[in-house]
Amino acid sequence: MIFLFTDFGAADIYLGQVHARLRRSLPGASIPIIDLMHDAPAFDVRASAHLLAALSSQFAAGDICIAVVDPGVGTARDAVAVNADDRWYVGPDNGLLSVVAARAATAQVFRIVWRPEVMSASFHGRDLFAPLGAQLASGDRRGLMPKPCLDVEFGASDLAQVIFIDHYGNAMTGLRAGTFPDTSVVTVAAQTFAYTRVFAESSADTPFWYGNSLGMIEIALSTGSAAKRCGLRVGDAVQCAQAVLAPSGQ
Repeated sequence: MIFLFTDFGAADIYLGQVHARLRRSLPGASIPIIDLMHDAPAFDVRASAHLLAALSSQFAAGDICIAVVDPGVGTARDAVAVNADDRWYVGPDNGLLSVVAARAATAQVFRIVWRPEVMSASFHGRDLFAPLGAQLASGDRRGLMPKPCLDVEFGASDLAQVIFIDHYGNAMTGLRAGTFPDTSVVTVAAQTFAYTRVFAESSADTPFWYGNSLGMIEIALSTGSAAKRCGLRVGDAVQCAQAVLAPSGQ
């Protein structure tokens, strides 16, 4: 499969152009193109890198992800392809692919030296990354040159911030839930949240944290928007600490 991960916006003019370029470049129509998401945090490469790393857990060997959150498009920033655990990631060398690469058991980095005959200075997602992704889908690695490492690396550590707010108002953080016990208290925007396993087990009026389906700590509110209720935004700092229990009475 070919996955598309961008901050282009699904309702804007860019996504259809990327799909069209992919279809022209693919050897056949049998390779599915999946719109993974097009509302990645706009211009926020670090948050998007952690969001991409969380979503990549759903990829299978041989899959290709074209990832574009690229405020430096048209500058001297490099264009790269990364093979991480036999999954290909194509995008700008601005840190977006670095968390995936850092967490992989094996990772190889390649500079994209191929260029199309015509390439817009401001739309490499359409003109460079899409056809290169299609090329990889056909097993063709021409146009790639091995590169020792990425120019911008964020590392494998979690990001203690809100990285995405969905349309329900749930606020996903860059912290992996499995590294914290359920007794932990999460603090965001000067507000604390206790753990609840699933929405139906929570009070309708009490925001909580839980481990979402991608294994990330997320702040939520049953049948409501935690982001609106609590004033949460992408980029808000997150703290997670063990709850301090009051001593039991004698």
